[in-house]
Amino acid sequence: MSAASVPAPAPAPAASAQAVPGSTAVQAEPAAPGQAAPRSAVTAVPAAGNAAALAHFAARLAFETDVSDVAAALAAGAGDVIVIDSRSRESWEQGRIEGAVHLPTAEIAARAAGTVPAGVTVVTYCWGPGCNGATRAALEFARLGYPVKEMLGGFEYWAREGFPVETADGVSRRPADPLTAPVSGVACAC
Repeated sequence: MSAASVPAPAPAPAASAQAVPGSTAVQAEPAAPGQAAPRSAVTAVPAAGNAAALAHFAARLAFETDVSDVAAALAAGAGDVIVIDSRSRESWEQGRIEGAVHLPTAEIAARAAGTVPAGVTVVTYCWGPGCNGATRAALEFARLGYPVKEMLGGFEYWAREGFPVETADGVSRRPADPLTAPVSGVACAC
């Protein structure tokens, strides 16, 4: 039998739906006995196959790191990373990651060779998730041939998770925001 003559599967019975109060979302009602369960918005587009998922998530970890991992590396004195603050001078002076190096994106091409030791991975950051400055800085380092990762969350999440913030007045810590990190001071162990 040719592929053209194979009958198409019968469509799944339509589930009735009702509006979710206070939302534009629609919640599917449970399927009747013997009917297939309705698909949620989560599964309306099926999850990727295993090979694609492995490639995707491994690639993300090759390009990104998070504030907790950077904090642990700095606290351990890891010599295999250098943390680069790509923000303006005014932003740097307002507060920065303790131990970071200030290198605005526009100066990377001219100053990277004299700033970044050989054999280390560059970690870039900017203000936070609403800013793509760290992405632009990471791109500039990649163009120059440096191994580089972007720190997710930027300075905002560094400060919100209660890690040390340095200014001209010294180093301080704010309490961890319970929406970003455990307030007990124990790492999330993700």
